[in-house]
Amino acid sequence: MAAGGYNLARFDLVSIRLAVACAQSGSLTAAAREAHLALAAASRRLRELEDALGETLFERHARGVAPTEAGRVFVKHGLALLQTIEQLGGELADMRQGIARHIRLAASTAAINQFLPPLLARYARIQPQVRIELEEQVSDAVPMALREGRADVGVFVEGPGVDGLATHVFRHDELVLVLPRKHRFAGKLPLPFADALDEDWISLNTGAAMLQKQQKAALAANKAFRLRMQVRSFDAVCHLVASGLGLAILPKAAALPIVEAMKLDWRPLADEWAKRRMLVATAQGKSDPAVEAFVAFLVEPSQNAKPPRRKKQ
Repeated sequence: MAAGGYNLARFDLVSIRLAVACAQSGSLTAAAREAHLALAAASRRLRELEDALGETLFERHARGVAPTEAGRVFVKHGLALLQTIEQLGGELADMRQGIARHIRLAASTAAINQFLPPLLARYARIQPQVRIELEEQVSDAVPMALREGRADVGVFVEGPGVDGLATHVFRHDELVLVLPRKHRFAGKLPLPFADALDEDWISLNTGAAMLQKQQKAALAANKAFRLRMQVRSFDAVCHLVASGLGLAILPKAAALPIVEAMKLDWRPLADEWAKRRMLVATAQGKSDPAVEAFVAFLVEPSQNAKPPRRKKQ
């Protein structure tokens, strides 16, 4: 069995784990300990792996080992292989417990914070033989995960290209301005986003749909977008707003419980782009009854997936 002239039969899992551990620790001694091998045996396995590849994977020096360019490539794919083997073992164990199918779901932060938890809980009750594996991604990354086969189903804010994907409308949401209590922009009437561009801004990390909307709107208004801080969660965004470090834009349904708990203010936006659609997507050309049934469940109009209300603190 060969690929690219390499003898893949010689790539045993112990040697792959050893190479990955070497790259992560920078020490053959530590990697040998993690692989439960004597140091001499670990060194021999590494040499045999390099001989099989015809490539030097690690540079040896007095302080330890460092991966070469070929080593970094090998470790990247070796780590993916080890993760796949672990997932295989987990799924086989689940099958013994009556779980017949795993579905990988990649979803944006907005979808997770507003809609998905009650839906996934209900699906787990009515389809106990199916396990949904959820991974949070920014909206831009979800279509790529589908195309690369790293996810079976994706839920994201409309905006990224959907070439090669089959899409359905999932839900609608609305973006609102989140600001400290008694801020000069506090009010009830919708505010044009451009009127607030002289402020500092807090946002989610690069690739988030909300951030892209703000950047495009600032460009259209011919004004600078003063992005001060980027974080990973809506809660973190609101904590920074509460500290007076800037304003933020968040989905209304997810933001209001946090706004109430932290005693912040919010205001509607007058911009058309503040009204958004979320899509659920799968890769085109792949027929999988379990995936199709899950997608049909997500887009069923009768699903009234309201976000859970937080208790007031």
